[in-house]
Amino acid sequence: MATFRKLPSGNWRVQIRRKGRYVGETFRRRRDAEAWALDVERRIDRGESPSSRARSDPTTFGHLIDLHFSDMREVGRPPRRSKAFSLDALKAKLGKVKLKDLDRERLIQFGRDRAREGAGGVTVGMDLGYIKTVLSHAAAVHGIAVSAEAVDLARIALKRLGIIARGRERDRRPTAEELRRLLAYLDGQKRQFIPIGRLARFAIATAMRQEEICRIHWRDVDWEGRTVLVRERKDPRNKSENHQKVPLLSATGFDACAILTEQKAVSDTAGRVFPYNSRSVGAAFRRACRALEIEDLHFHDLRHEAASRLFEAGFTIEQVALVTGHRDWKMLKRYTNLRPEQLHRLAEKTVGA
Repeated sequence: MATFRKLPSGNWRVQIRRKGRYVGETFRRRRDAEAWALDVERRIDRGESPSSRARSDPTTFGHLIDLHFSDMREVGRPPRRSKAFSLDALKAKLGKVKLKDLDRERLIQFGRDRAREGAGGVTVGMDLGYIKTVLSHAAAVHGIAVSAEAVDLARIALKRLGIIARGRERDRRPTAEELRRLLAYLDGQKRQFIPIGRLARFAIATAMRQEEICRIHWRDVDWEGRTVLVRERKDPRNKSENHQKVPLLSATGFDACAILTEQKAVSDTAGRVFPYNSRSVGAAFRRACRALEIEDLHFHDLRHEAASRLFEAGFTIEQVALVTGHRDWKMLKRYTNLRPEQLHRLAEKTVGA
């Protein structure tokens, strides 16, 4: 017997329990779910295997996106929010394109259209990357006769046309005066529920992202070892179970342990250290920058500031990576925005040693 349930996303989840067999699948439209359920029930009645992929051969790129979504859910690796959003957007634009028509010319036109809509070079490049992922998955996992070669050729063409380009790495660091004014302003906002000033100091002390700061728990703080366990830390090559122990230092001008002690006095020690929505933290930080007319400064830039201060304090790349969580040391090059005046301090340390 088949049961149908509409998910919060608007998709339809169908589950079939028949003759001791169970199989489930998710569809965009209910009528597709009903047709699939009928086919699977007939297969079970005939004694065939009720494969969750027992559906008509895909004919459009939208079908391949649905196939990718379903397969990744089955193995417990559903696309995360940003990837899911991008794939949904791709389906809206290319979902009805027949697989035989998804050639180099069509993909180049897609890139041109995205550029006219205002998408930047990095965004268009990511779109092409997701398209290639979906095509490669369909070919490798299901043997569908599609090739990703057209994507590679389209990428070359779009690069030559200047539509795909590498992103400009941010090197924005707050000046000493900007930081002084900003922290004073944030500390003075008594009606602000979130202690943004304390969060900003902690970000510079630990080089953590705002999402990571708002996710740590008191149970993960090791006061004796002066470390904190950051769970599910961002890592492009490892999407889950990426826990990392981060040292709580005082080398950046702010003492991480002292900040935690201050927060402990006003926090429920049974839950999160900073029990606030990370988006709200970012929004409050932006409001403060606007009020002070500090241009082009984001909360994430405090992570850059922290990494740069660690290098200025004389830490090696390997040591800084233990704090920032970078697995690829080459990625740390973007954070080595050392100020010229700091070289005098490093030279004095070297001579003194």
